[in-house]
Amino acid sequence: MFFRALLFFLMMFPLWTCGGDSGDARDPVAAIEPLPSPAAPGSGEPHLFGTGPEAWLSWIEPAGEAEGESEGEAAHALRFAVWDEAGWSEPRTVAQGGNWFVNWADFPSLVRLPDGGLAAHWLARIGPETYAYEVRIATSEDAGATWSEPIVPHRDGTPTEHGFVSLFPAPGGAGLGAVWLDGRNFAAAGEPETGEGASHDAGGAEMTLRYAVIGPDGSLADETLLDGRACECCQTGAAVTARGPVVVYRDRSADEVRDIAVIRLVDGRWTVPRTVHDDGWEIAACPVNGPAIAADRERVAVAWFTAAGDTARVLLAFSDDAGATFGPPARIDEGAPAGRVDVALLSDGSALATWIERAGGEAAVRVRRVGAHGTPGPAVRVAATTEDRASGFPQMALAGERVLFAWTEPGEPSRVRVAAASLESLR
Repeated sequence: MFFRALLFFLMMFPLWTCGGDSGDARDPVAAIEPLPSPAAPGSGEPHLFGTGPEAWLSWIEPAGEAEGESEGEAAHALRFAVWDEAGWSEPRTVAQGGNWFVNWADFPSLVRLPDGGLAAHWLARIGPETYAYEVRIATSEDAGATWSEPIVPHRDGTPTEHGFVSLFPAPGGAGLGAVWLDGRNFAAAGEPETGEGASHDAGGAEMTLRYAVIGPDGSLADETLLDGRACECCQTGAAVTARGPVVVYRDRSADEVRDIAVIRLVDGRWTVPRTVHDDGWEIAACPVNGPAIAADRERVAVAWFTAAGDTARVLLAFSDDAGATFGPPARIDEGAPAGRVDVALLSDGSALATWIERAGGEAAVRVRRVGAHGTPGPAVRVAATTEDRASGFPQMALAGERVLFAWTEPGEPSRVRVAAASLESLR
């Protein structure tokens, strides 16, 4: 399913992007400072999470040959390091194994919780099929020195796809909230499933969006069907506002319109999904290009890619009511984007957005500040990259008065690269 959707997208993508001329970006030397990377050669799939003056970078890297049941397979490790003004901490390992599902688009994550604890997720195979894998989540109470036994947030036990996870603090200190795409209905096609908050009848082979809470003691609670028909392999995003968690994802209508939807947890109940903006992108396959979200109190920013009307665009929209409604989106690309967005919200109400842009036969990671009223500032090139899957999804996070960027540099071997800029330089 994933492969067929991706193949269709790659065949069709040039139709959506021809004719776009990239504008001139500001001199990257003026703003972007390359940093040493804590990731080893062969690393990839970075994720960045910022909190206060620190940023937490996680990635996957080779870990030799697996032992035990997976003996003979290549092993992988999920590792992380913490950035502050003194530089990078020594890398630590969350977990490693030989049966992992390692994918350019469905990458692990690590987040820091309000109580100082850490939570991380990765993916592990559960059957012989290519896209039979489960989500595994571990937590740490000692800054990552030790980690809990992994917890699987879904109980269906089907050898189907489970991934594209977003982690966030559950309301009321209940533990860790997790949202993921869940393929269990592919194993039970024809059995309708409906539930509170579901916007579609999932009577066929549909990808669903689900939620659960992992308690401090590792218990599972509140597993909920959020949407019975979501786009199959686009990243999800989540942020916590003053009114509660907000989740964004690419929806999928009965007519194959795949626009970005938002769903909120309000007073203990999930709202019905609503479209952030009616792009009207009708496409009969997953574009593998999910949205990003950031929040500060009631202010929310969402960035996403669309190719509605056969025109590729990166859009950004703001909300001032914790995601209940959004204003008109601003177009922030330079005419030939590949998408793969990230977003950060600043204290003055403006936002930073990153994406991959084509320019002169090459590709680059771009960053642009968008004013509180939606006015885009100049675009700045962060780094050269490629459109290949091996380049992955660039990441961004705030760390005090700086912003950090991470991306995968393809090659033999690949490697996670890192750079930084002052917020002042990106006005």
